[in-house]
Amino acid sequence: MRRTALYSRSRPPVAVPADEAHAPPAAAPQAAAQSRRARLRRALAHPALTWAAIVLMGAALAWSVGPWGPSAPRKLTQDDIHAAVMHTLTNKVLPSQAARAAAAVGPSLVRVEGLVAGKKDRKGHVEMGRGVGTGVVIIDNGTILTNLHVVQGADSITVTFADGLESPAAIVNIQPENDLAVLRAQKLPDDLQAATMRSTADLVPGDEVVAIGFPFGIGPSVSAGVVSGLKRGFKSPEGGQPMTNLIQFDAAANPGNSGGPLVTMDGEVVGIVTAILNPTPARTFLGIGFAVPIENAATAAGQPPF
Repeated sequence: MRRTALYSRSRPPVAVPADEAHAPPAAAPQAAAQSRRARLRRALAHPALTWAAIVLMGAALAWSVGPWGPSAPRKLTQDDIHAAVMHTLTNKVLPSQAARAAAAVGPSLVRVEGLVAGKKDRKGHVEMGRGVGTGVVIIDNGTILTNLHVVQGADSITVTFADGLESPAAIVNIQPENDLAVLRAQKLPDDLQAATMRSTADLVPGDEVVAIGFPFGIGPSVSAGVVSGLKRGFKSPEGGQPMTNLIQFDAAANPGNSGGPLVTMDGEVVGIVTAILNPTPARTFLGIGFAVPIENAATAAGQPPF
């Protein structure tokens, strides 16, 4: 009896020739393979499939050589860097050097007030004289540099830190030949920062500097200028102590700037503002200010010289 072949349900049964039905079982796979190759040759010979293959190969070639295809990353050139810098400069306003210098030393700046008891008024109240100057923190334990003439003769001294904290302060050392006084505050801010000091050995006329303080009690105020000269001498018109080896500068300074820092554009303190030259009776700035080099000031505070 002829045996019926088994197929999957996806295709209808196909009649098997008699000779194949009686062929040995080992010949069936070979016959199936030959049948598949024949069908593949007939499919590939179809014109539509040939053109489809050509179109696909052409598209692949175009993709590989076209601008939209994958390409090696381009090396960064100097022109690219210049273009990026110019884009930043034209689209973002950068702070000036003076602004950066002031911001660097700002947390170390203090307002210094010396109170002097005066005569009693008609009602019996004691009149208090007040002198306002500037100071700068040089050690984070509350050690402050200022001018001696700001606090000399004061009955009490009050310092106000950058964060607004007020504290009594006492004089711990003086250096009259350089008009310097070292103060120590009793109360300190939690995040008190000491200013960075820098040697004046490489300072030259023309270097840009910033003077920061409380001129006429207004501040903190910032003025910018240059170093005008080095190793200058000065004696106040009131007959004060002659001073030597001073830094001359032209950044605006007025009464109240005394004791404040003279700062480089790197934000480092190179001097303590101590005097202005004005041959007239007016106590205003005419373009010549003097600062004590920070080496002298650091010595007054017991700090080793640079």
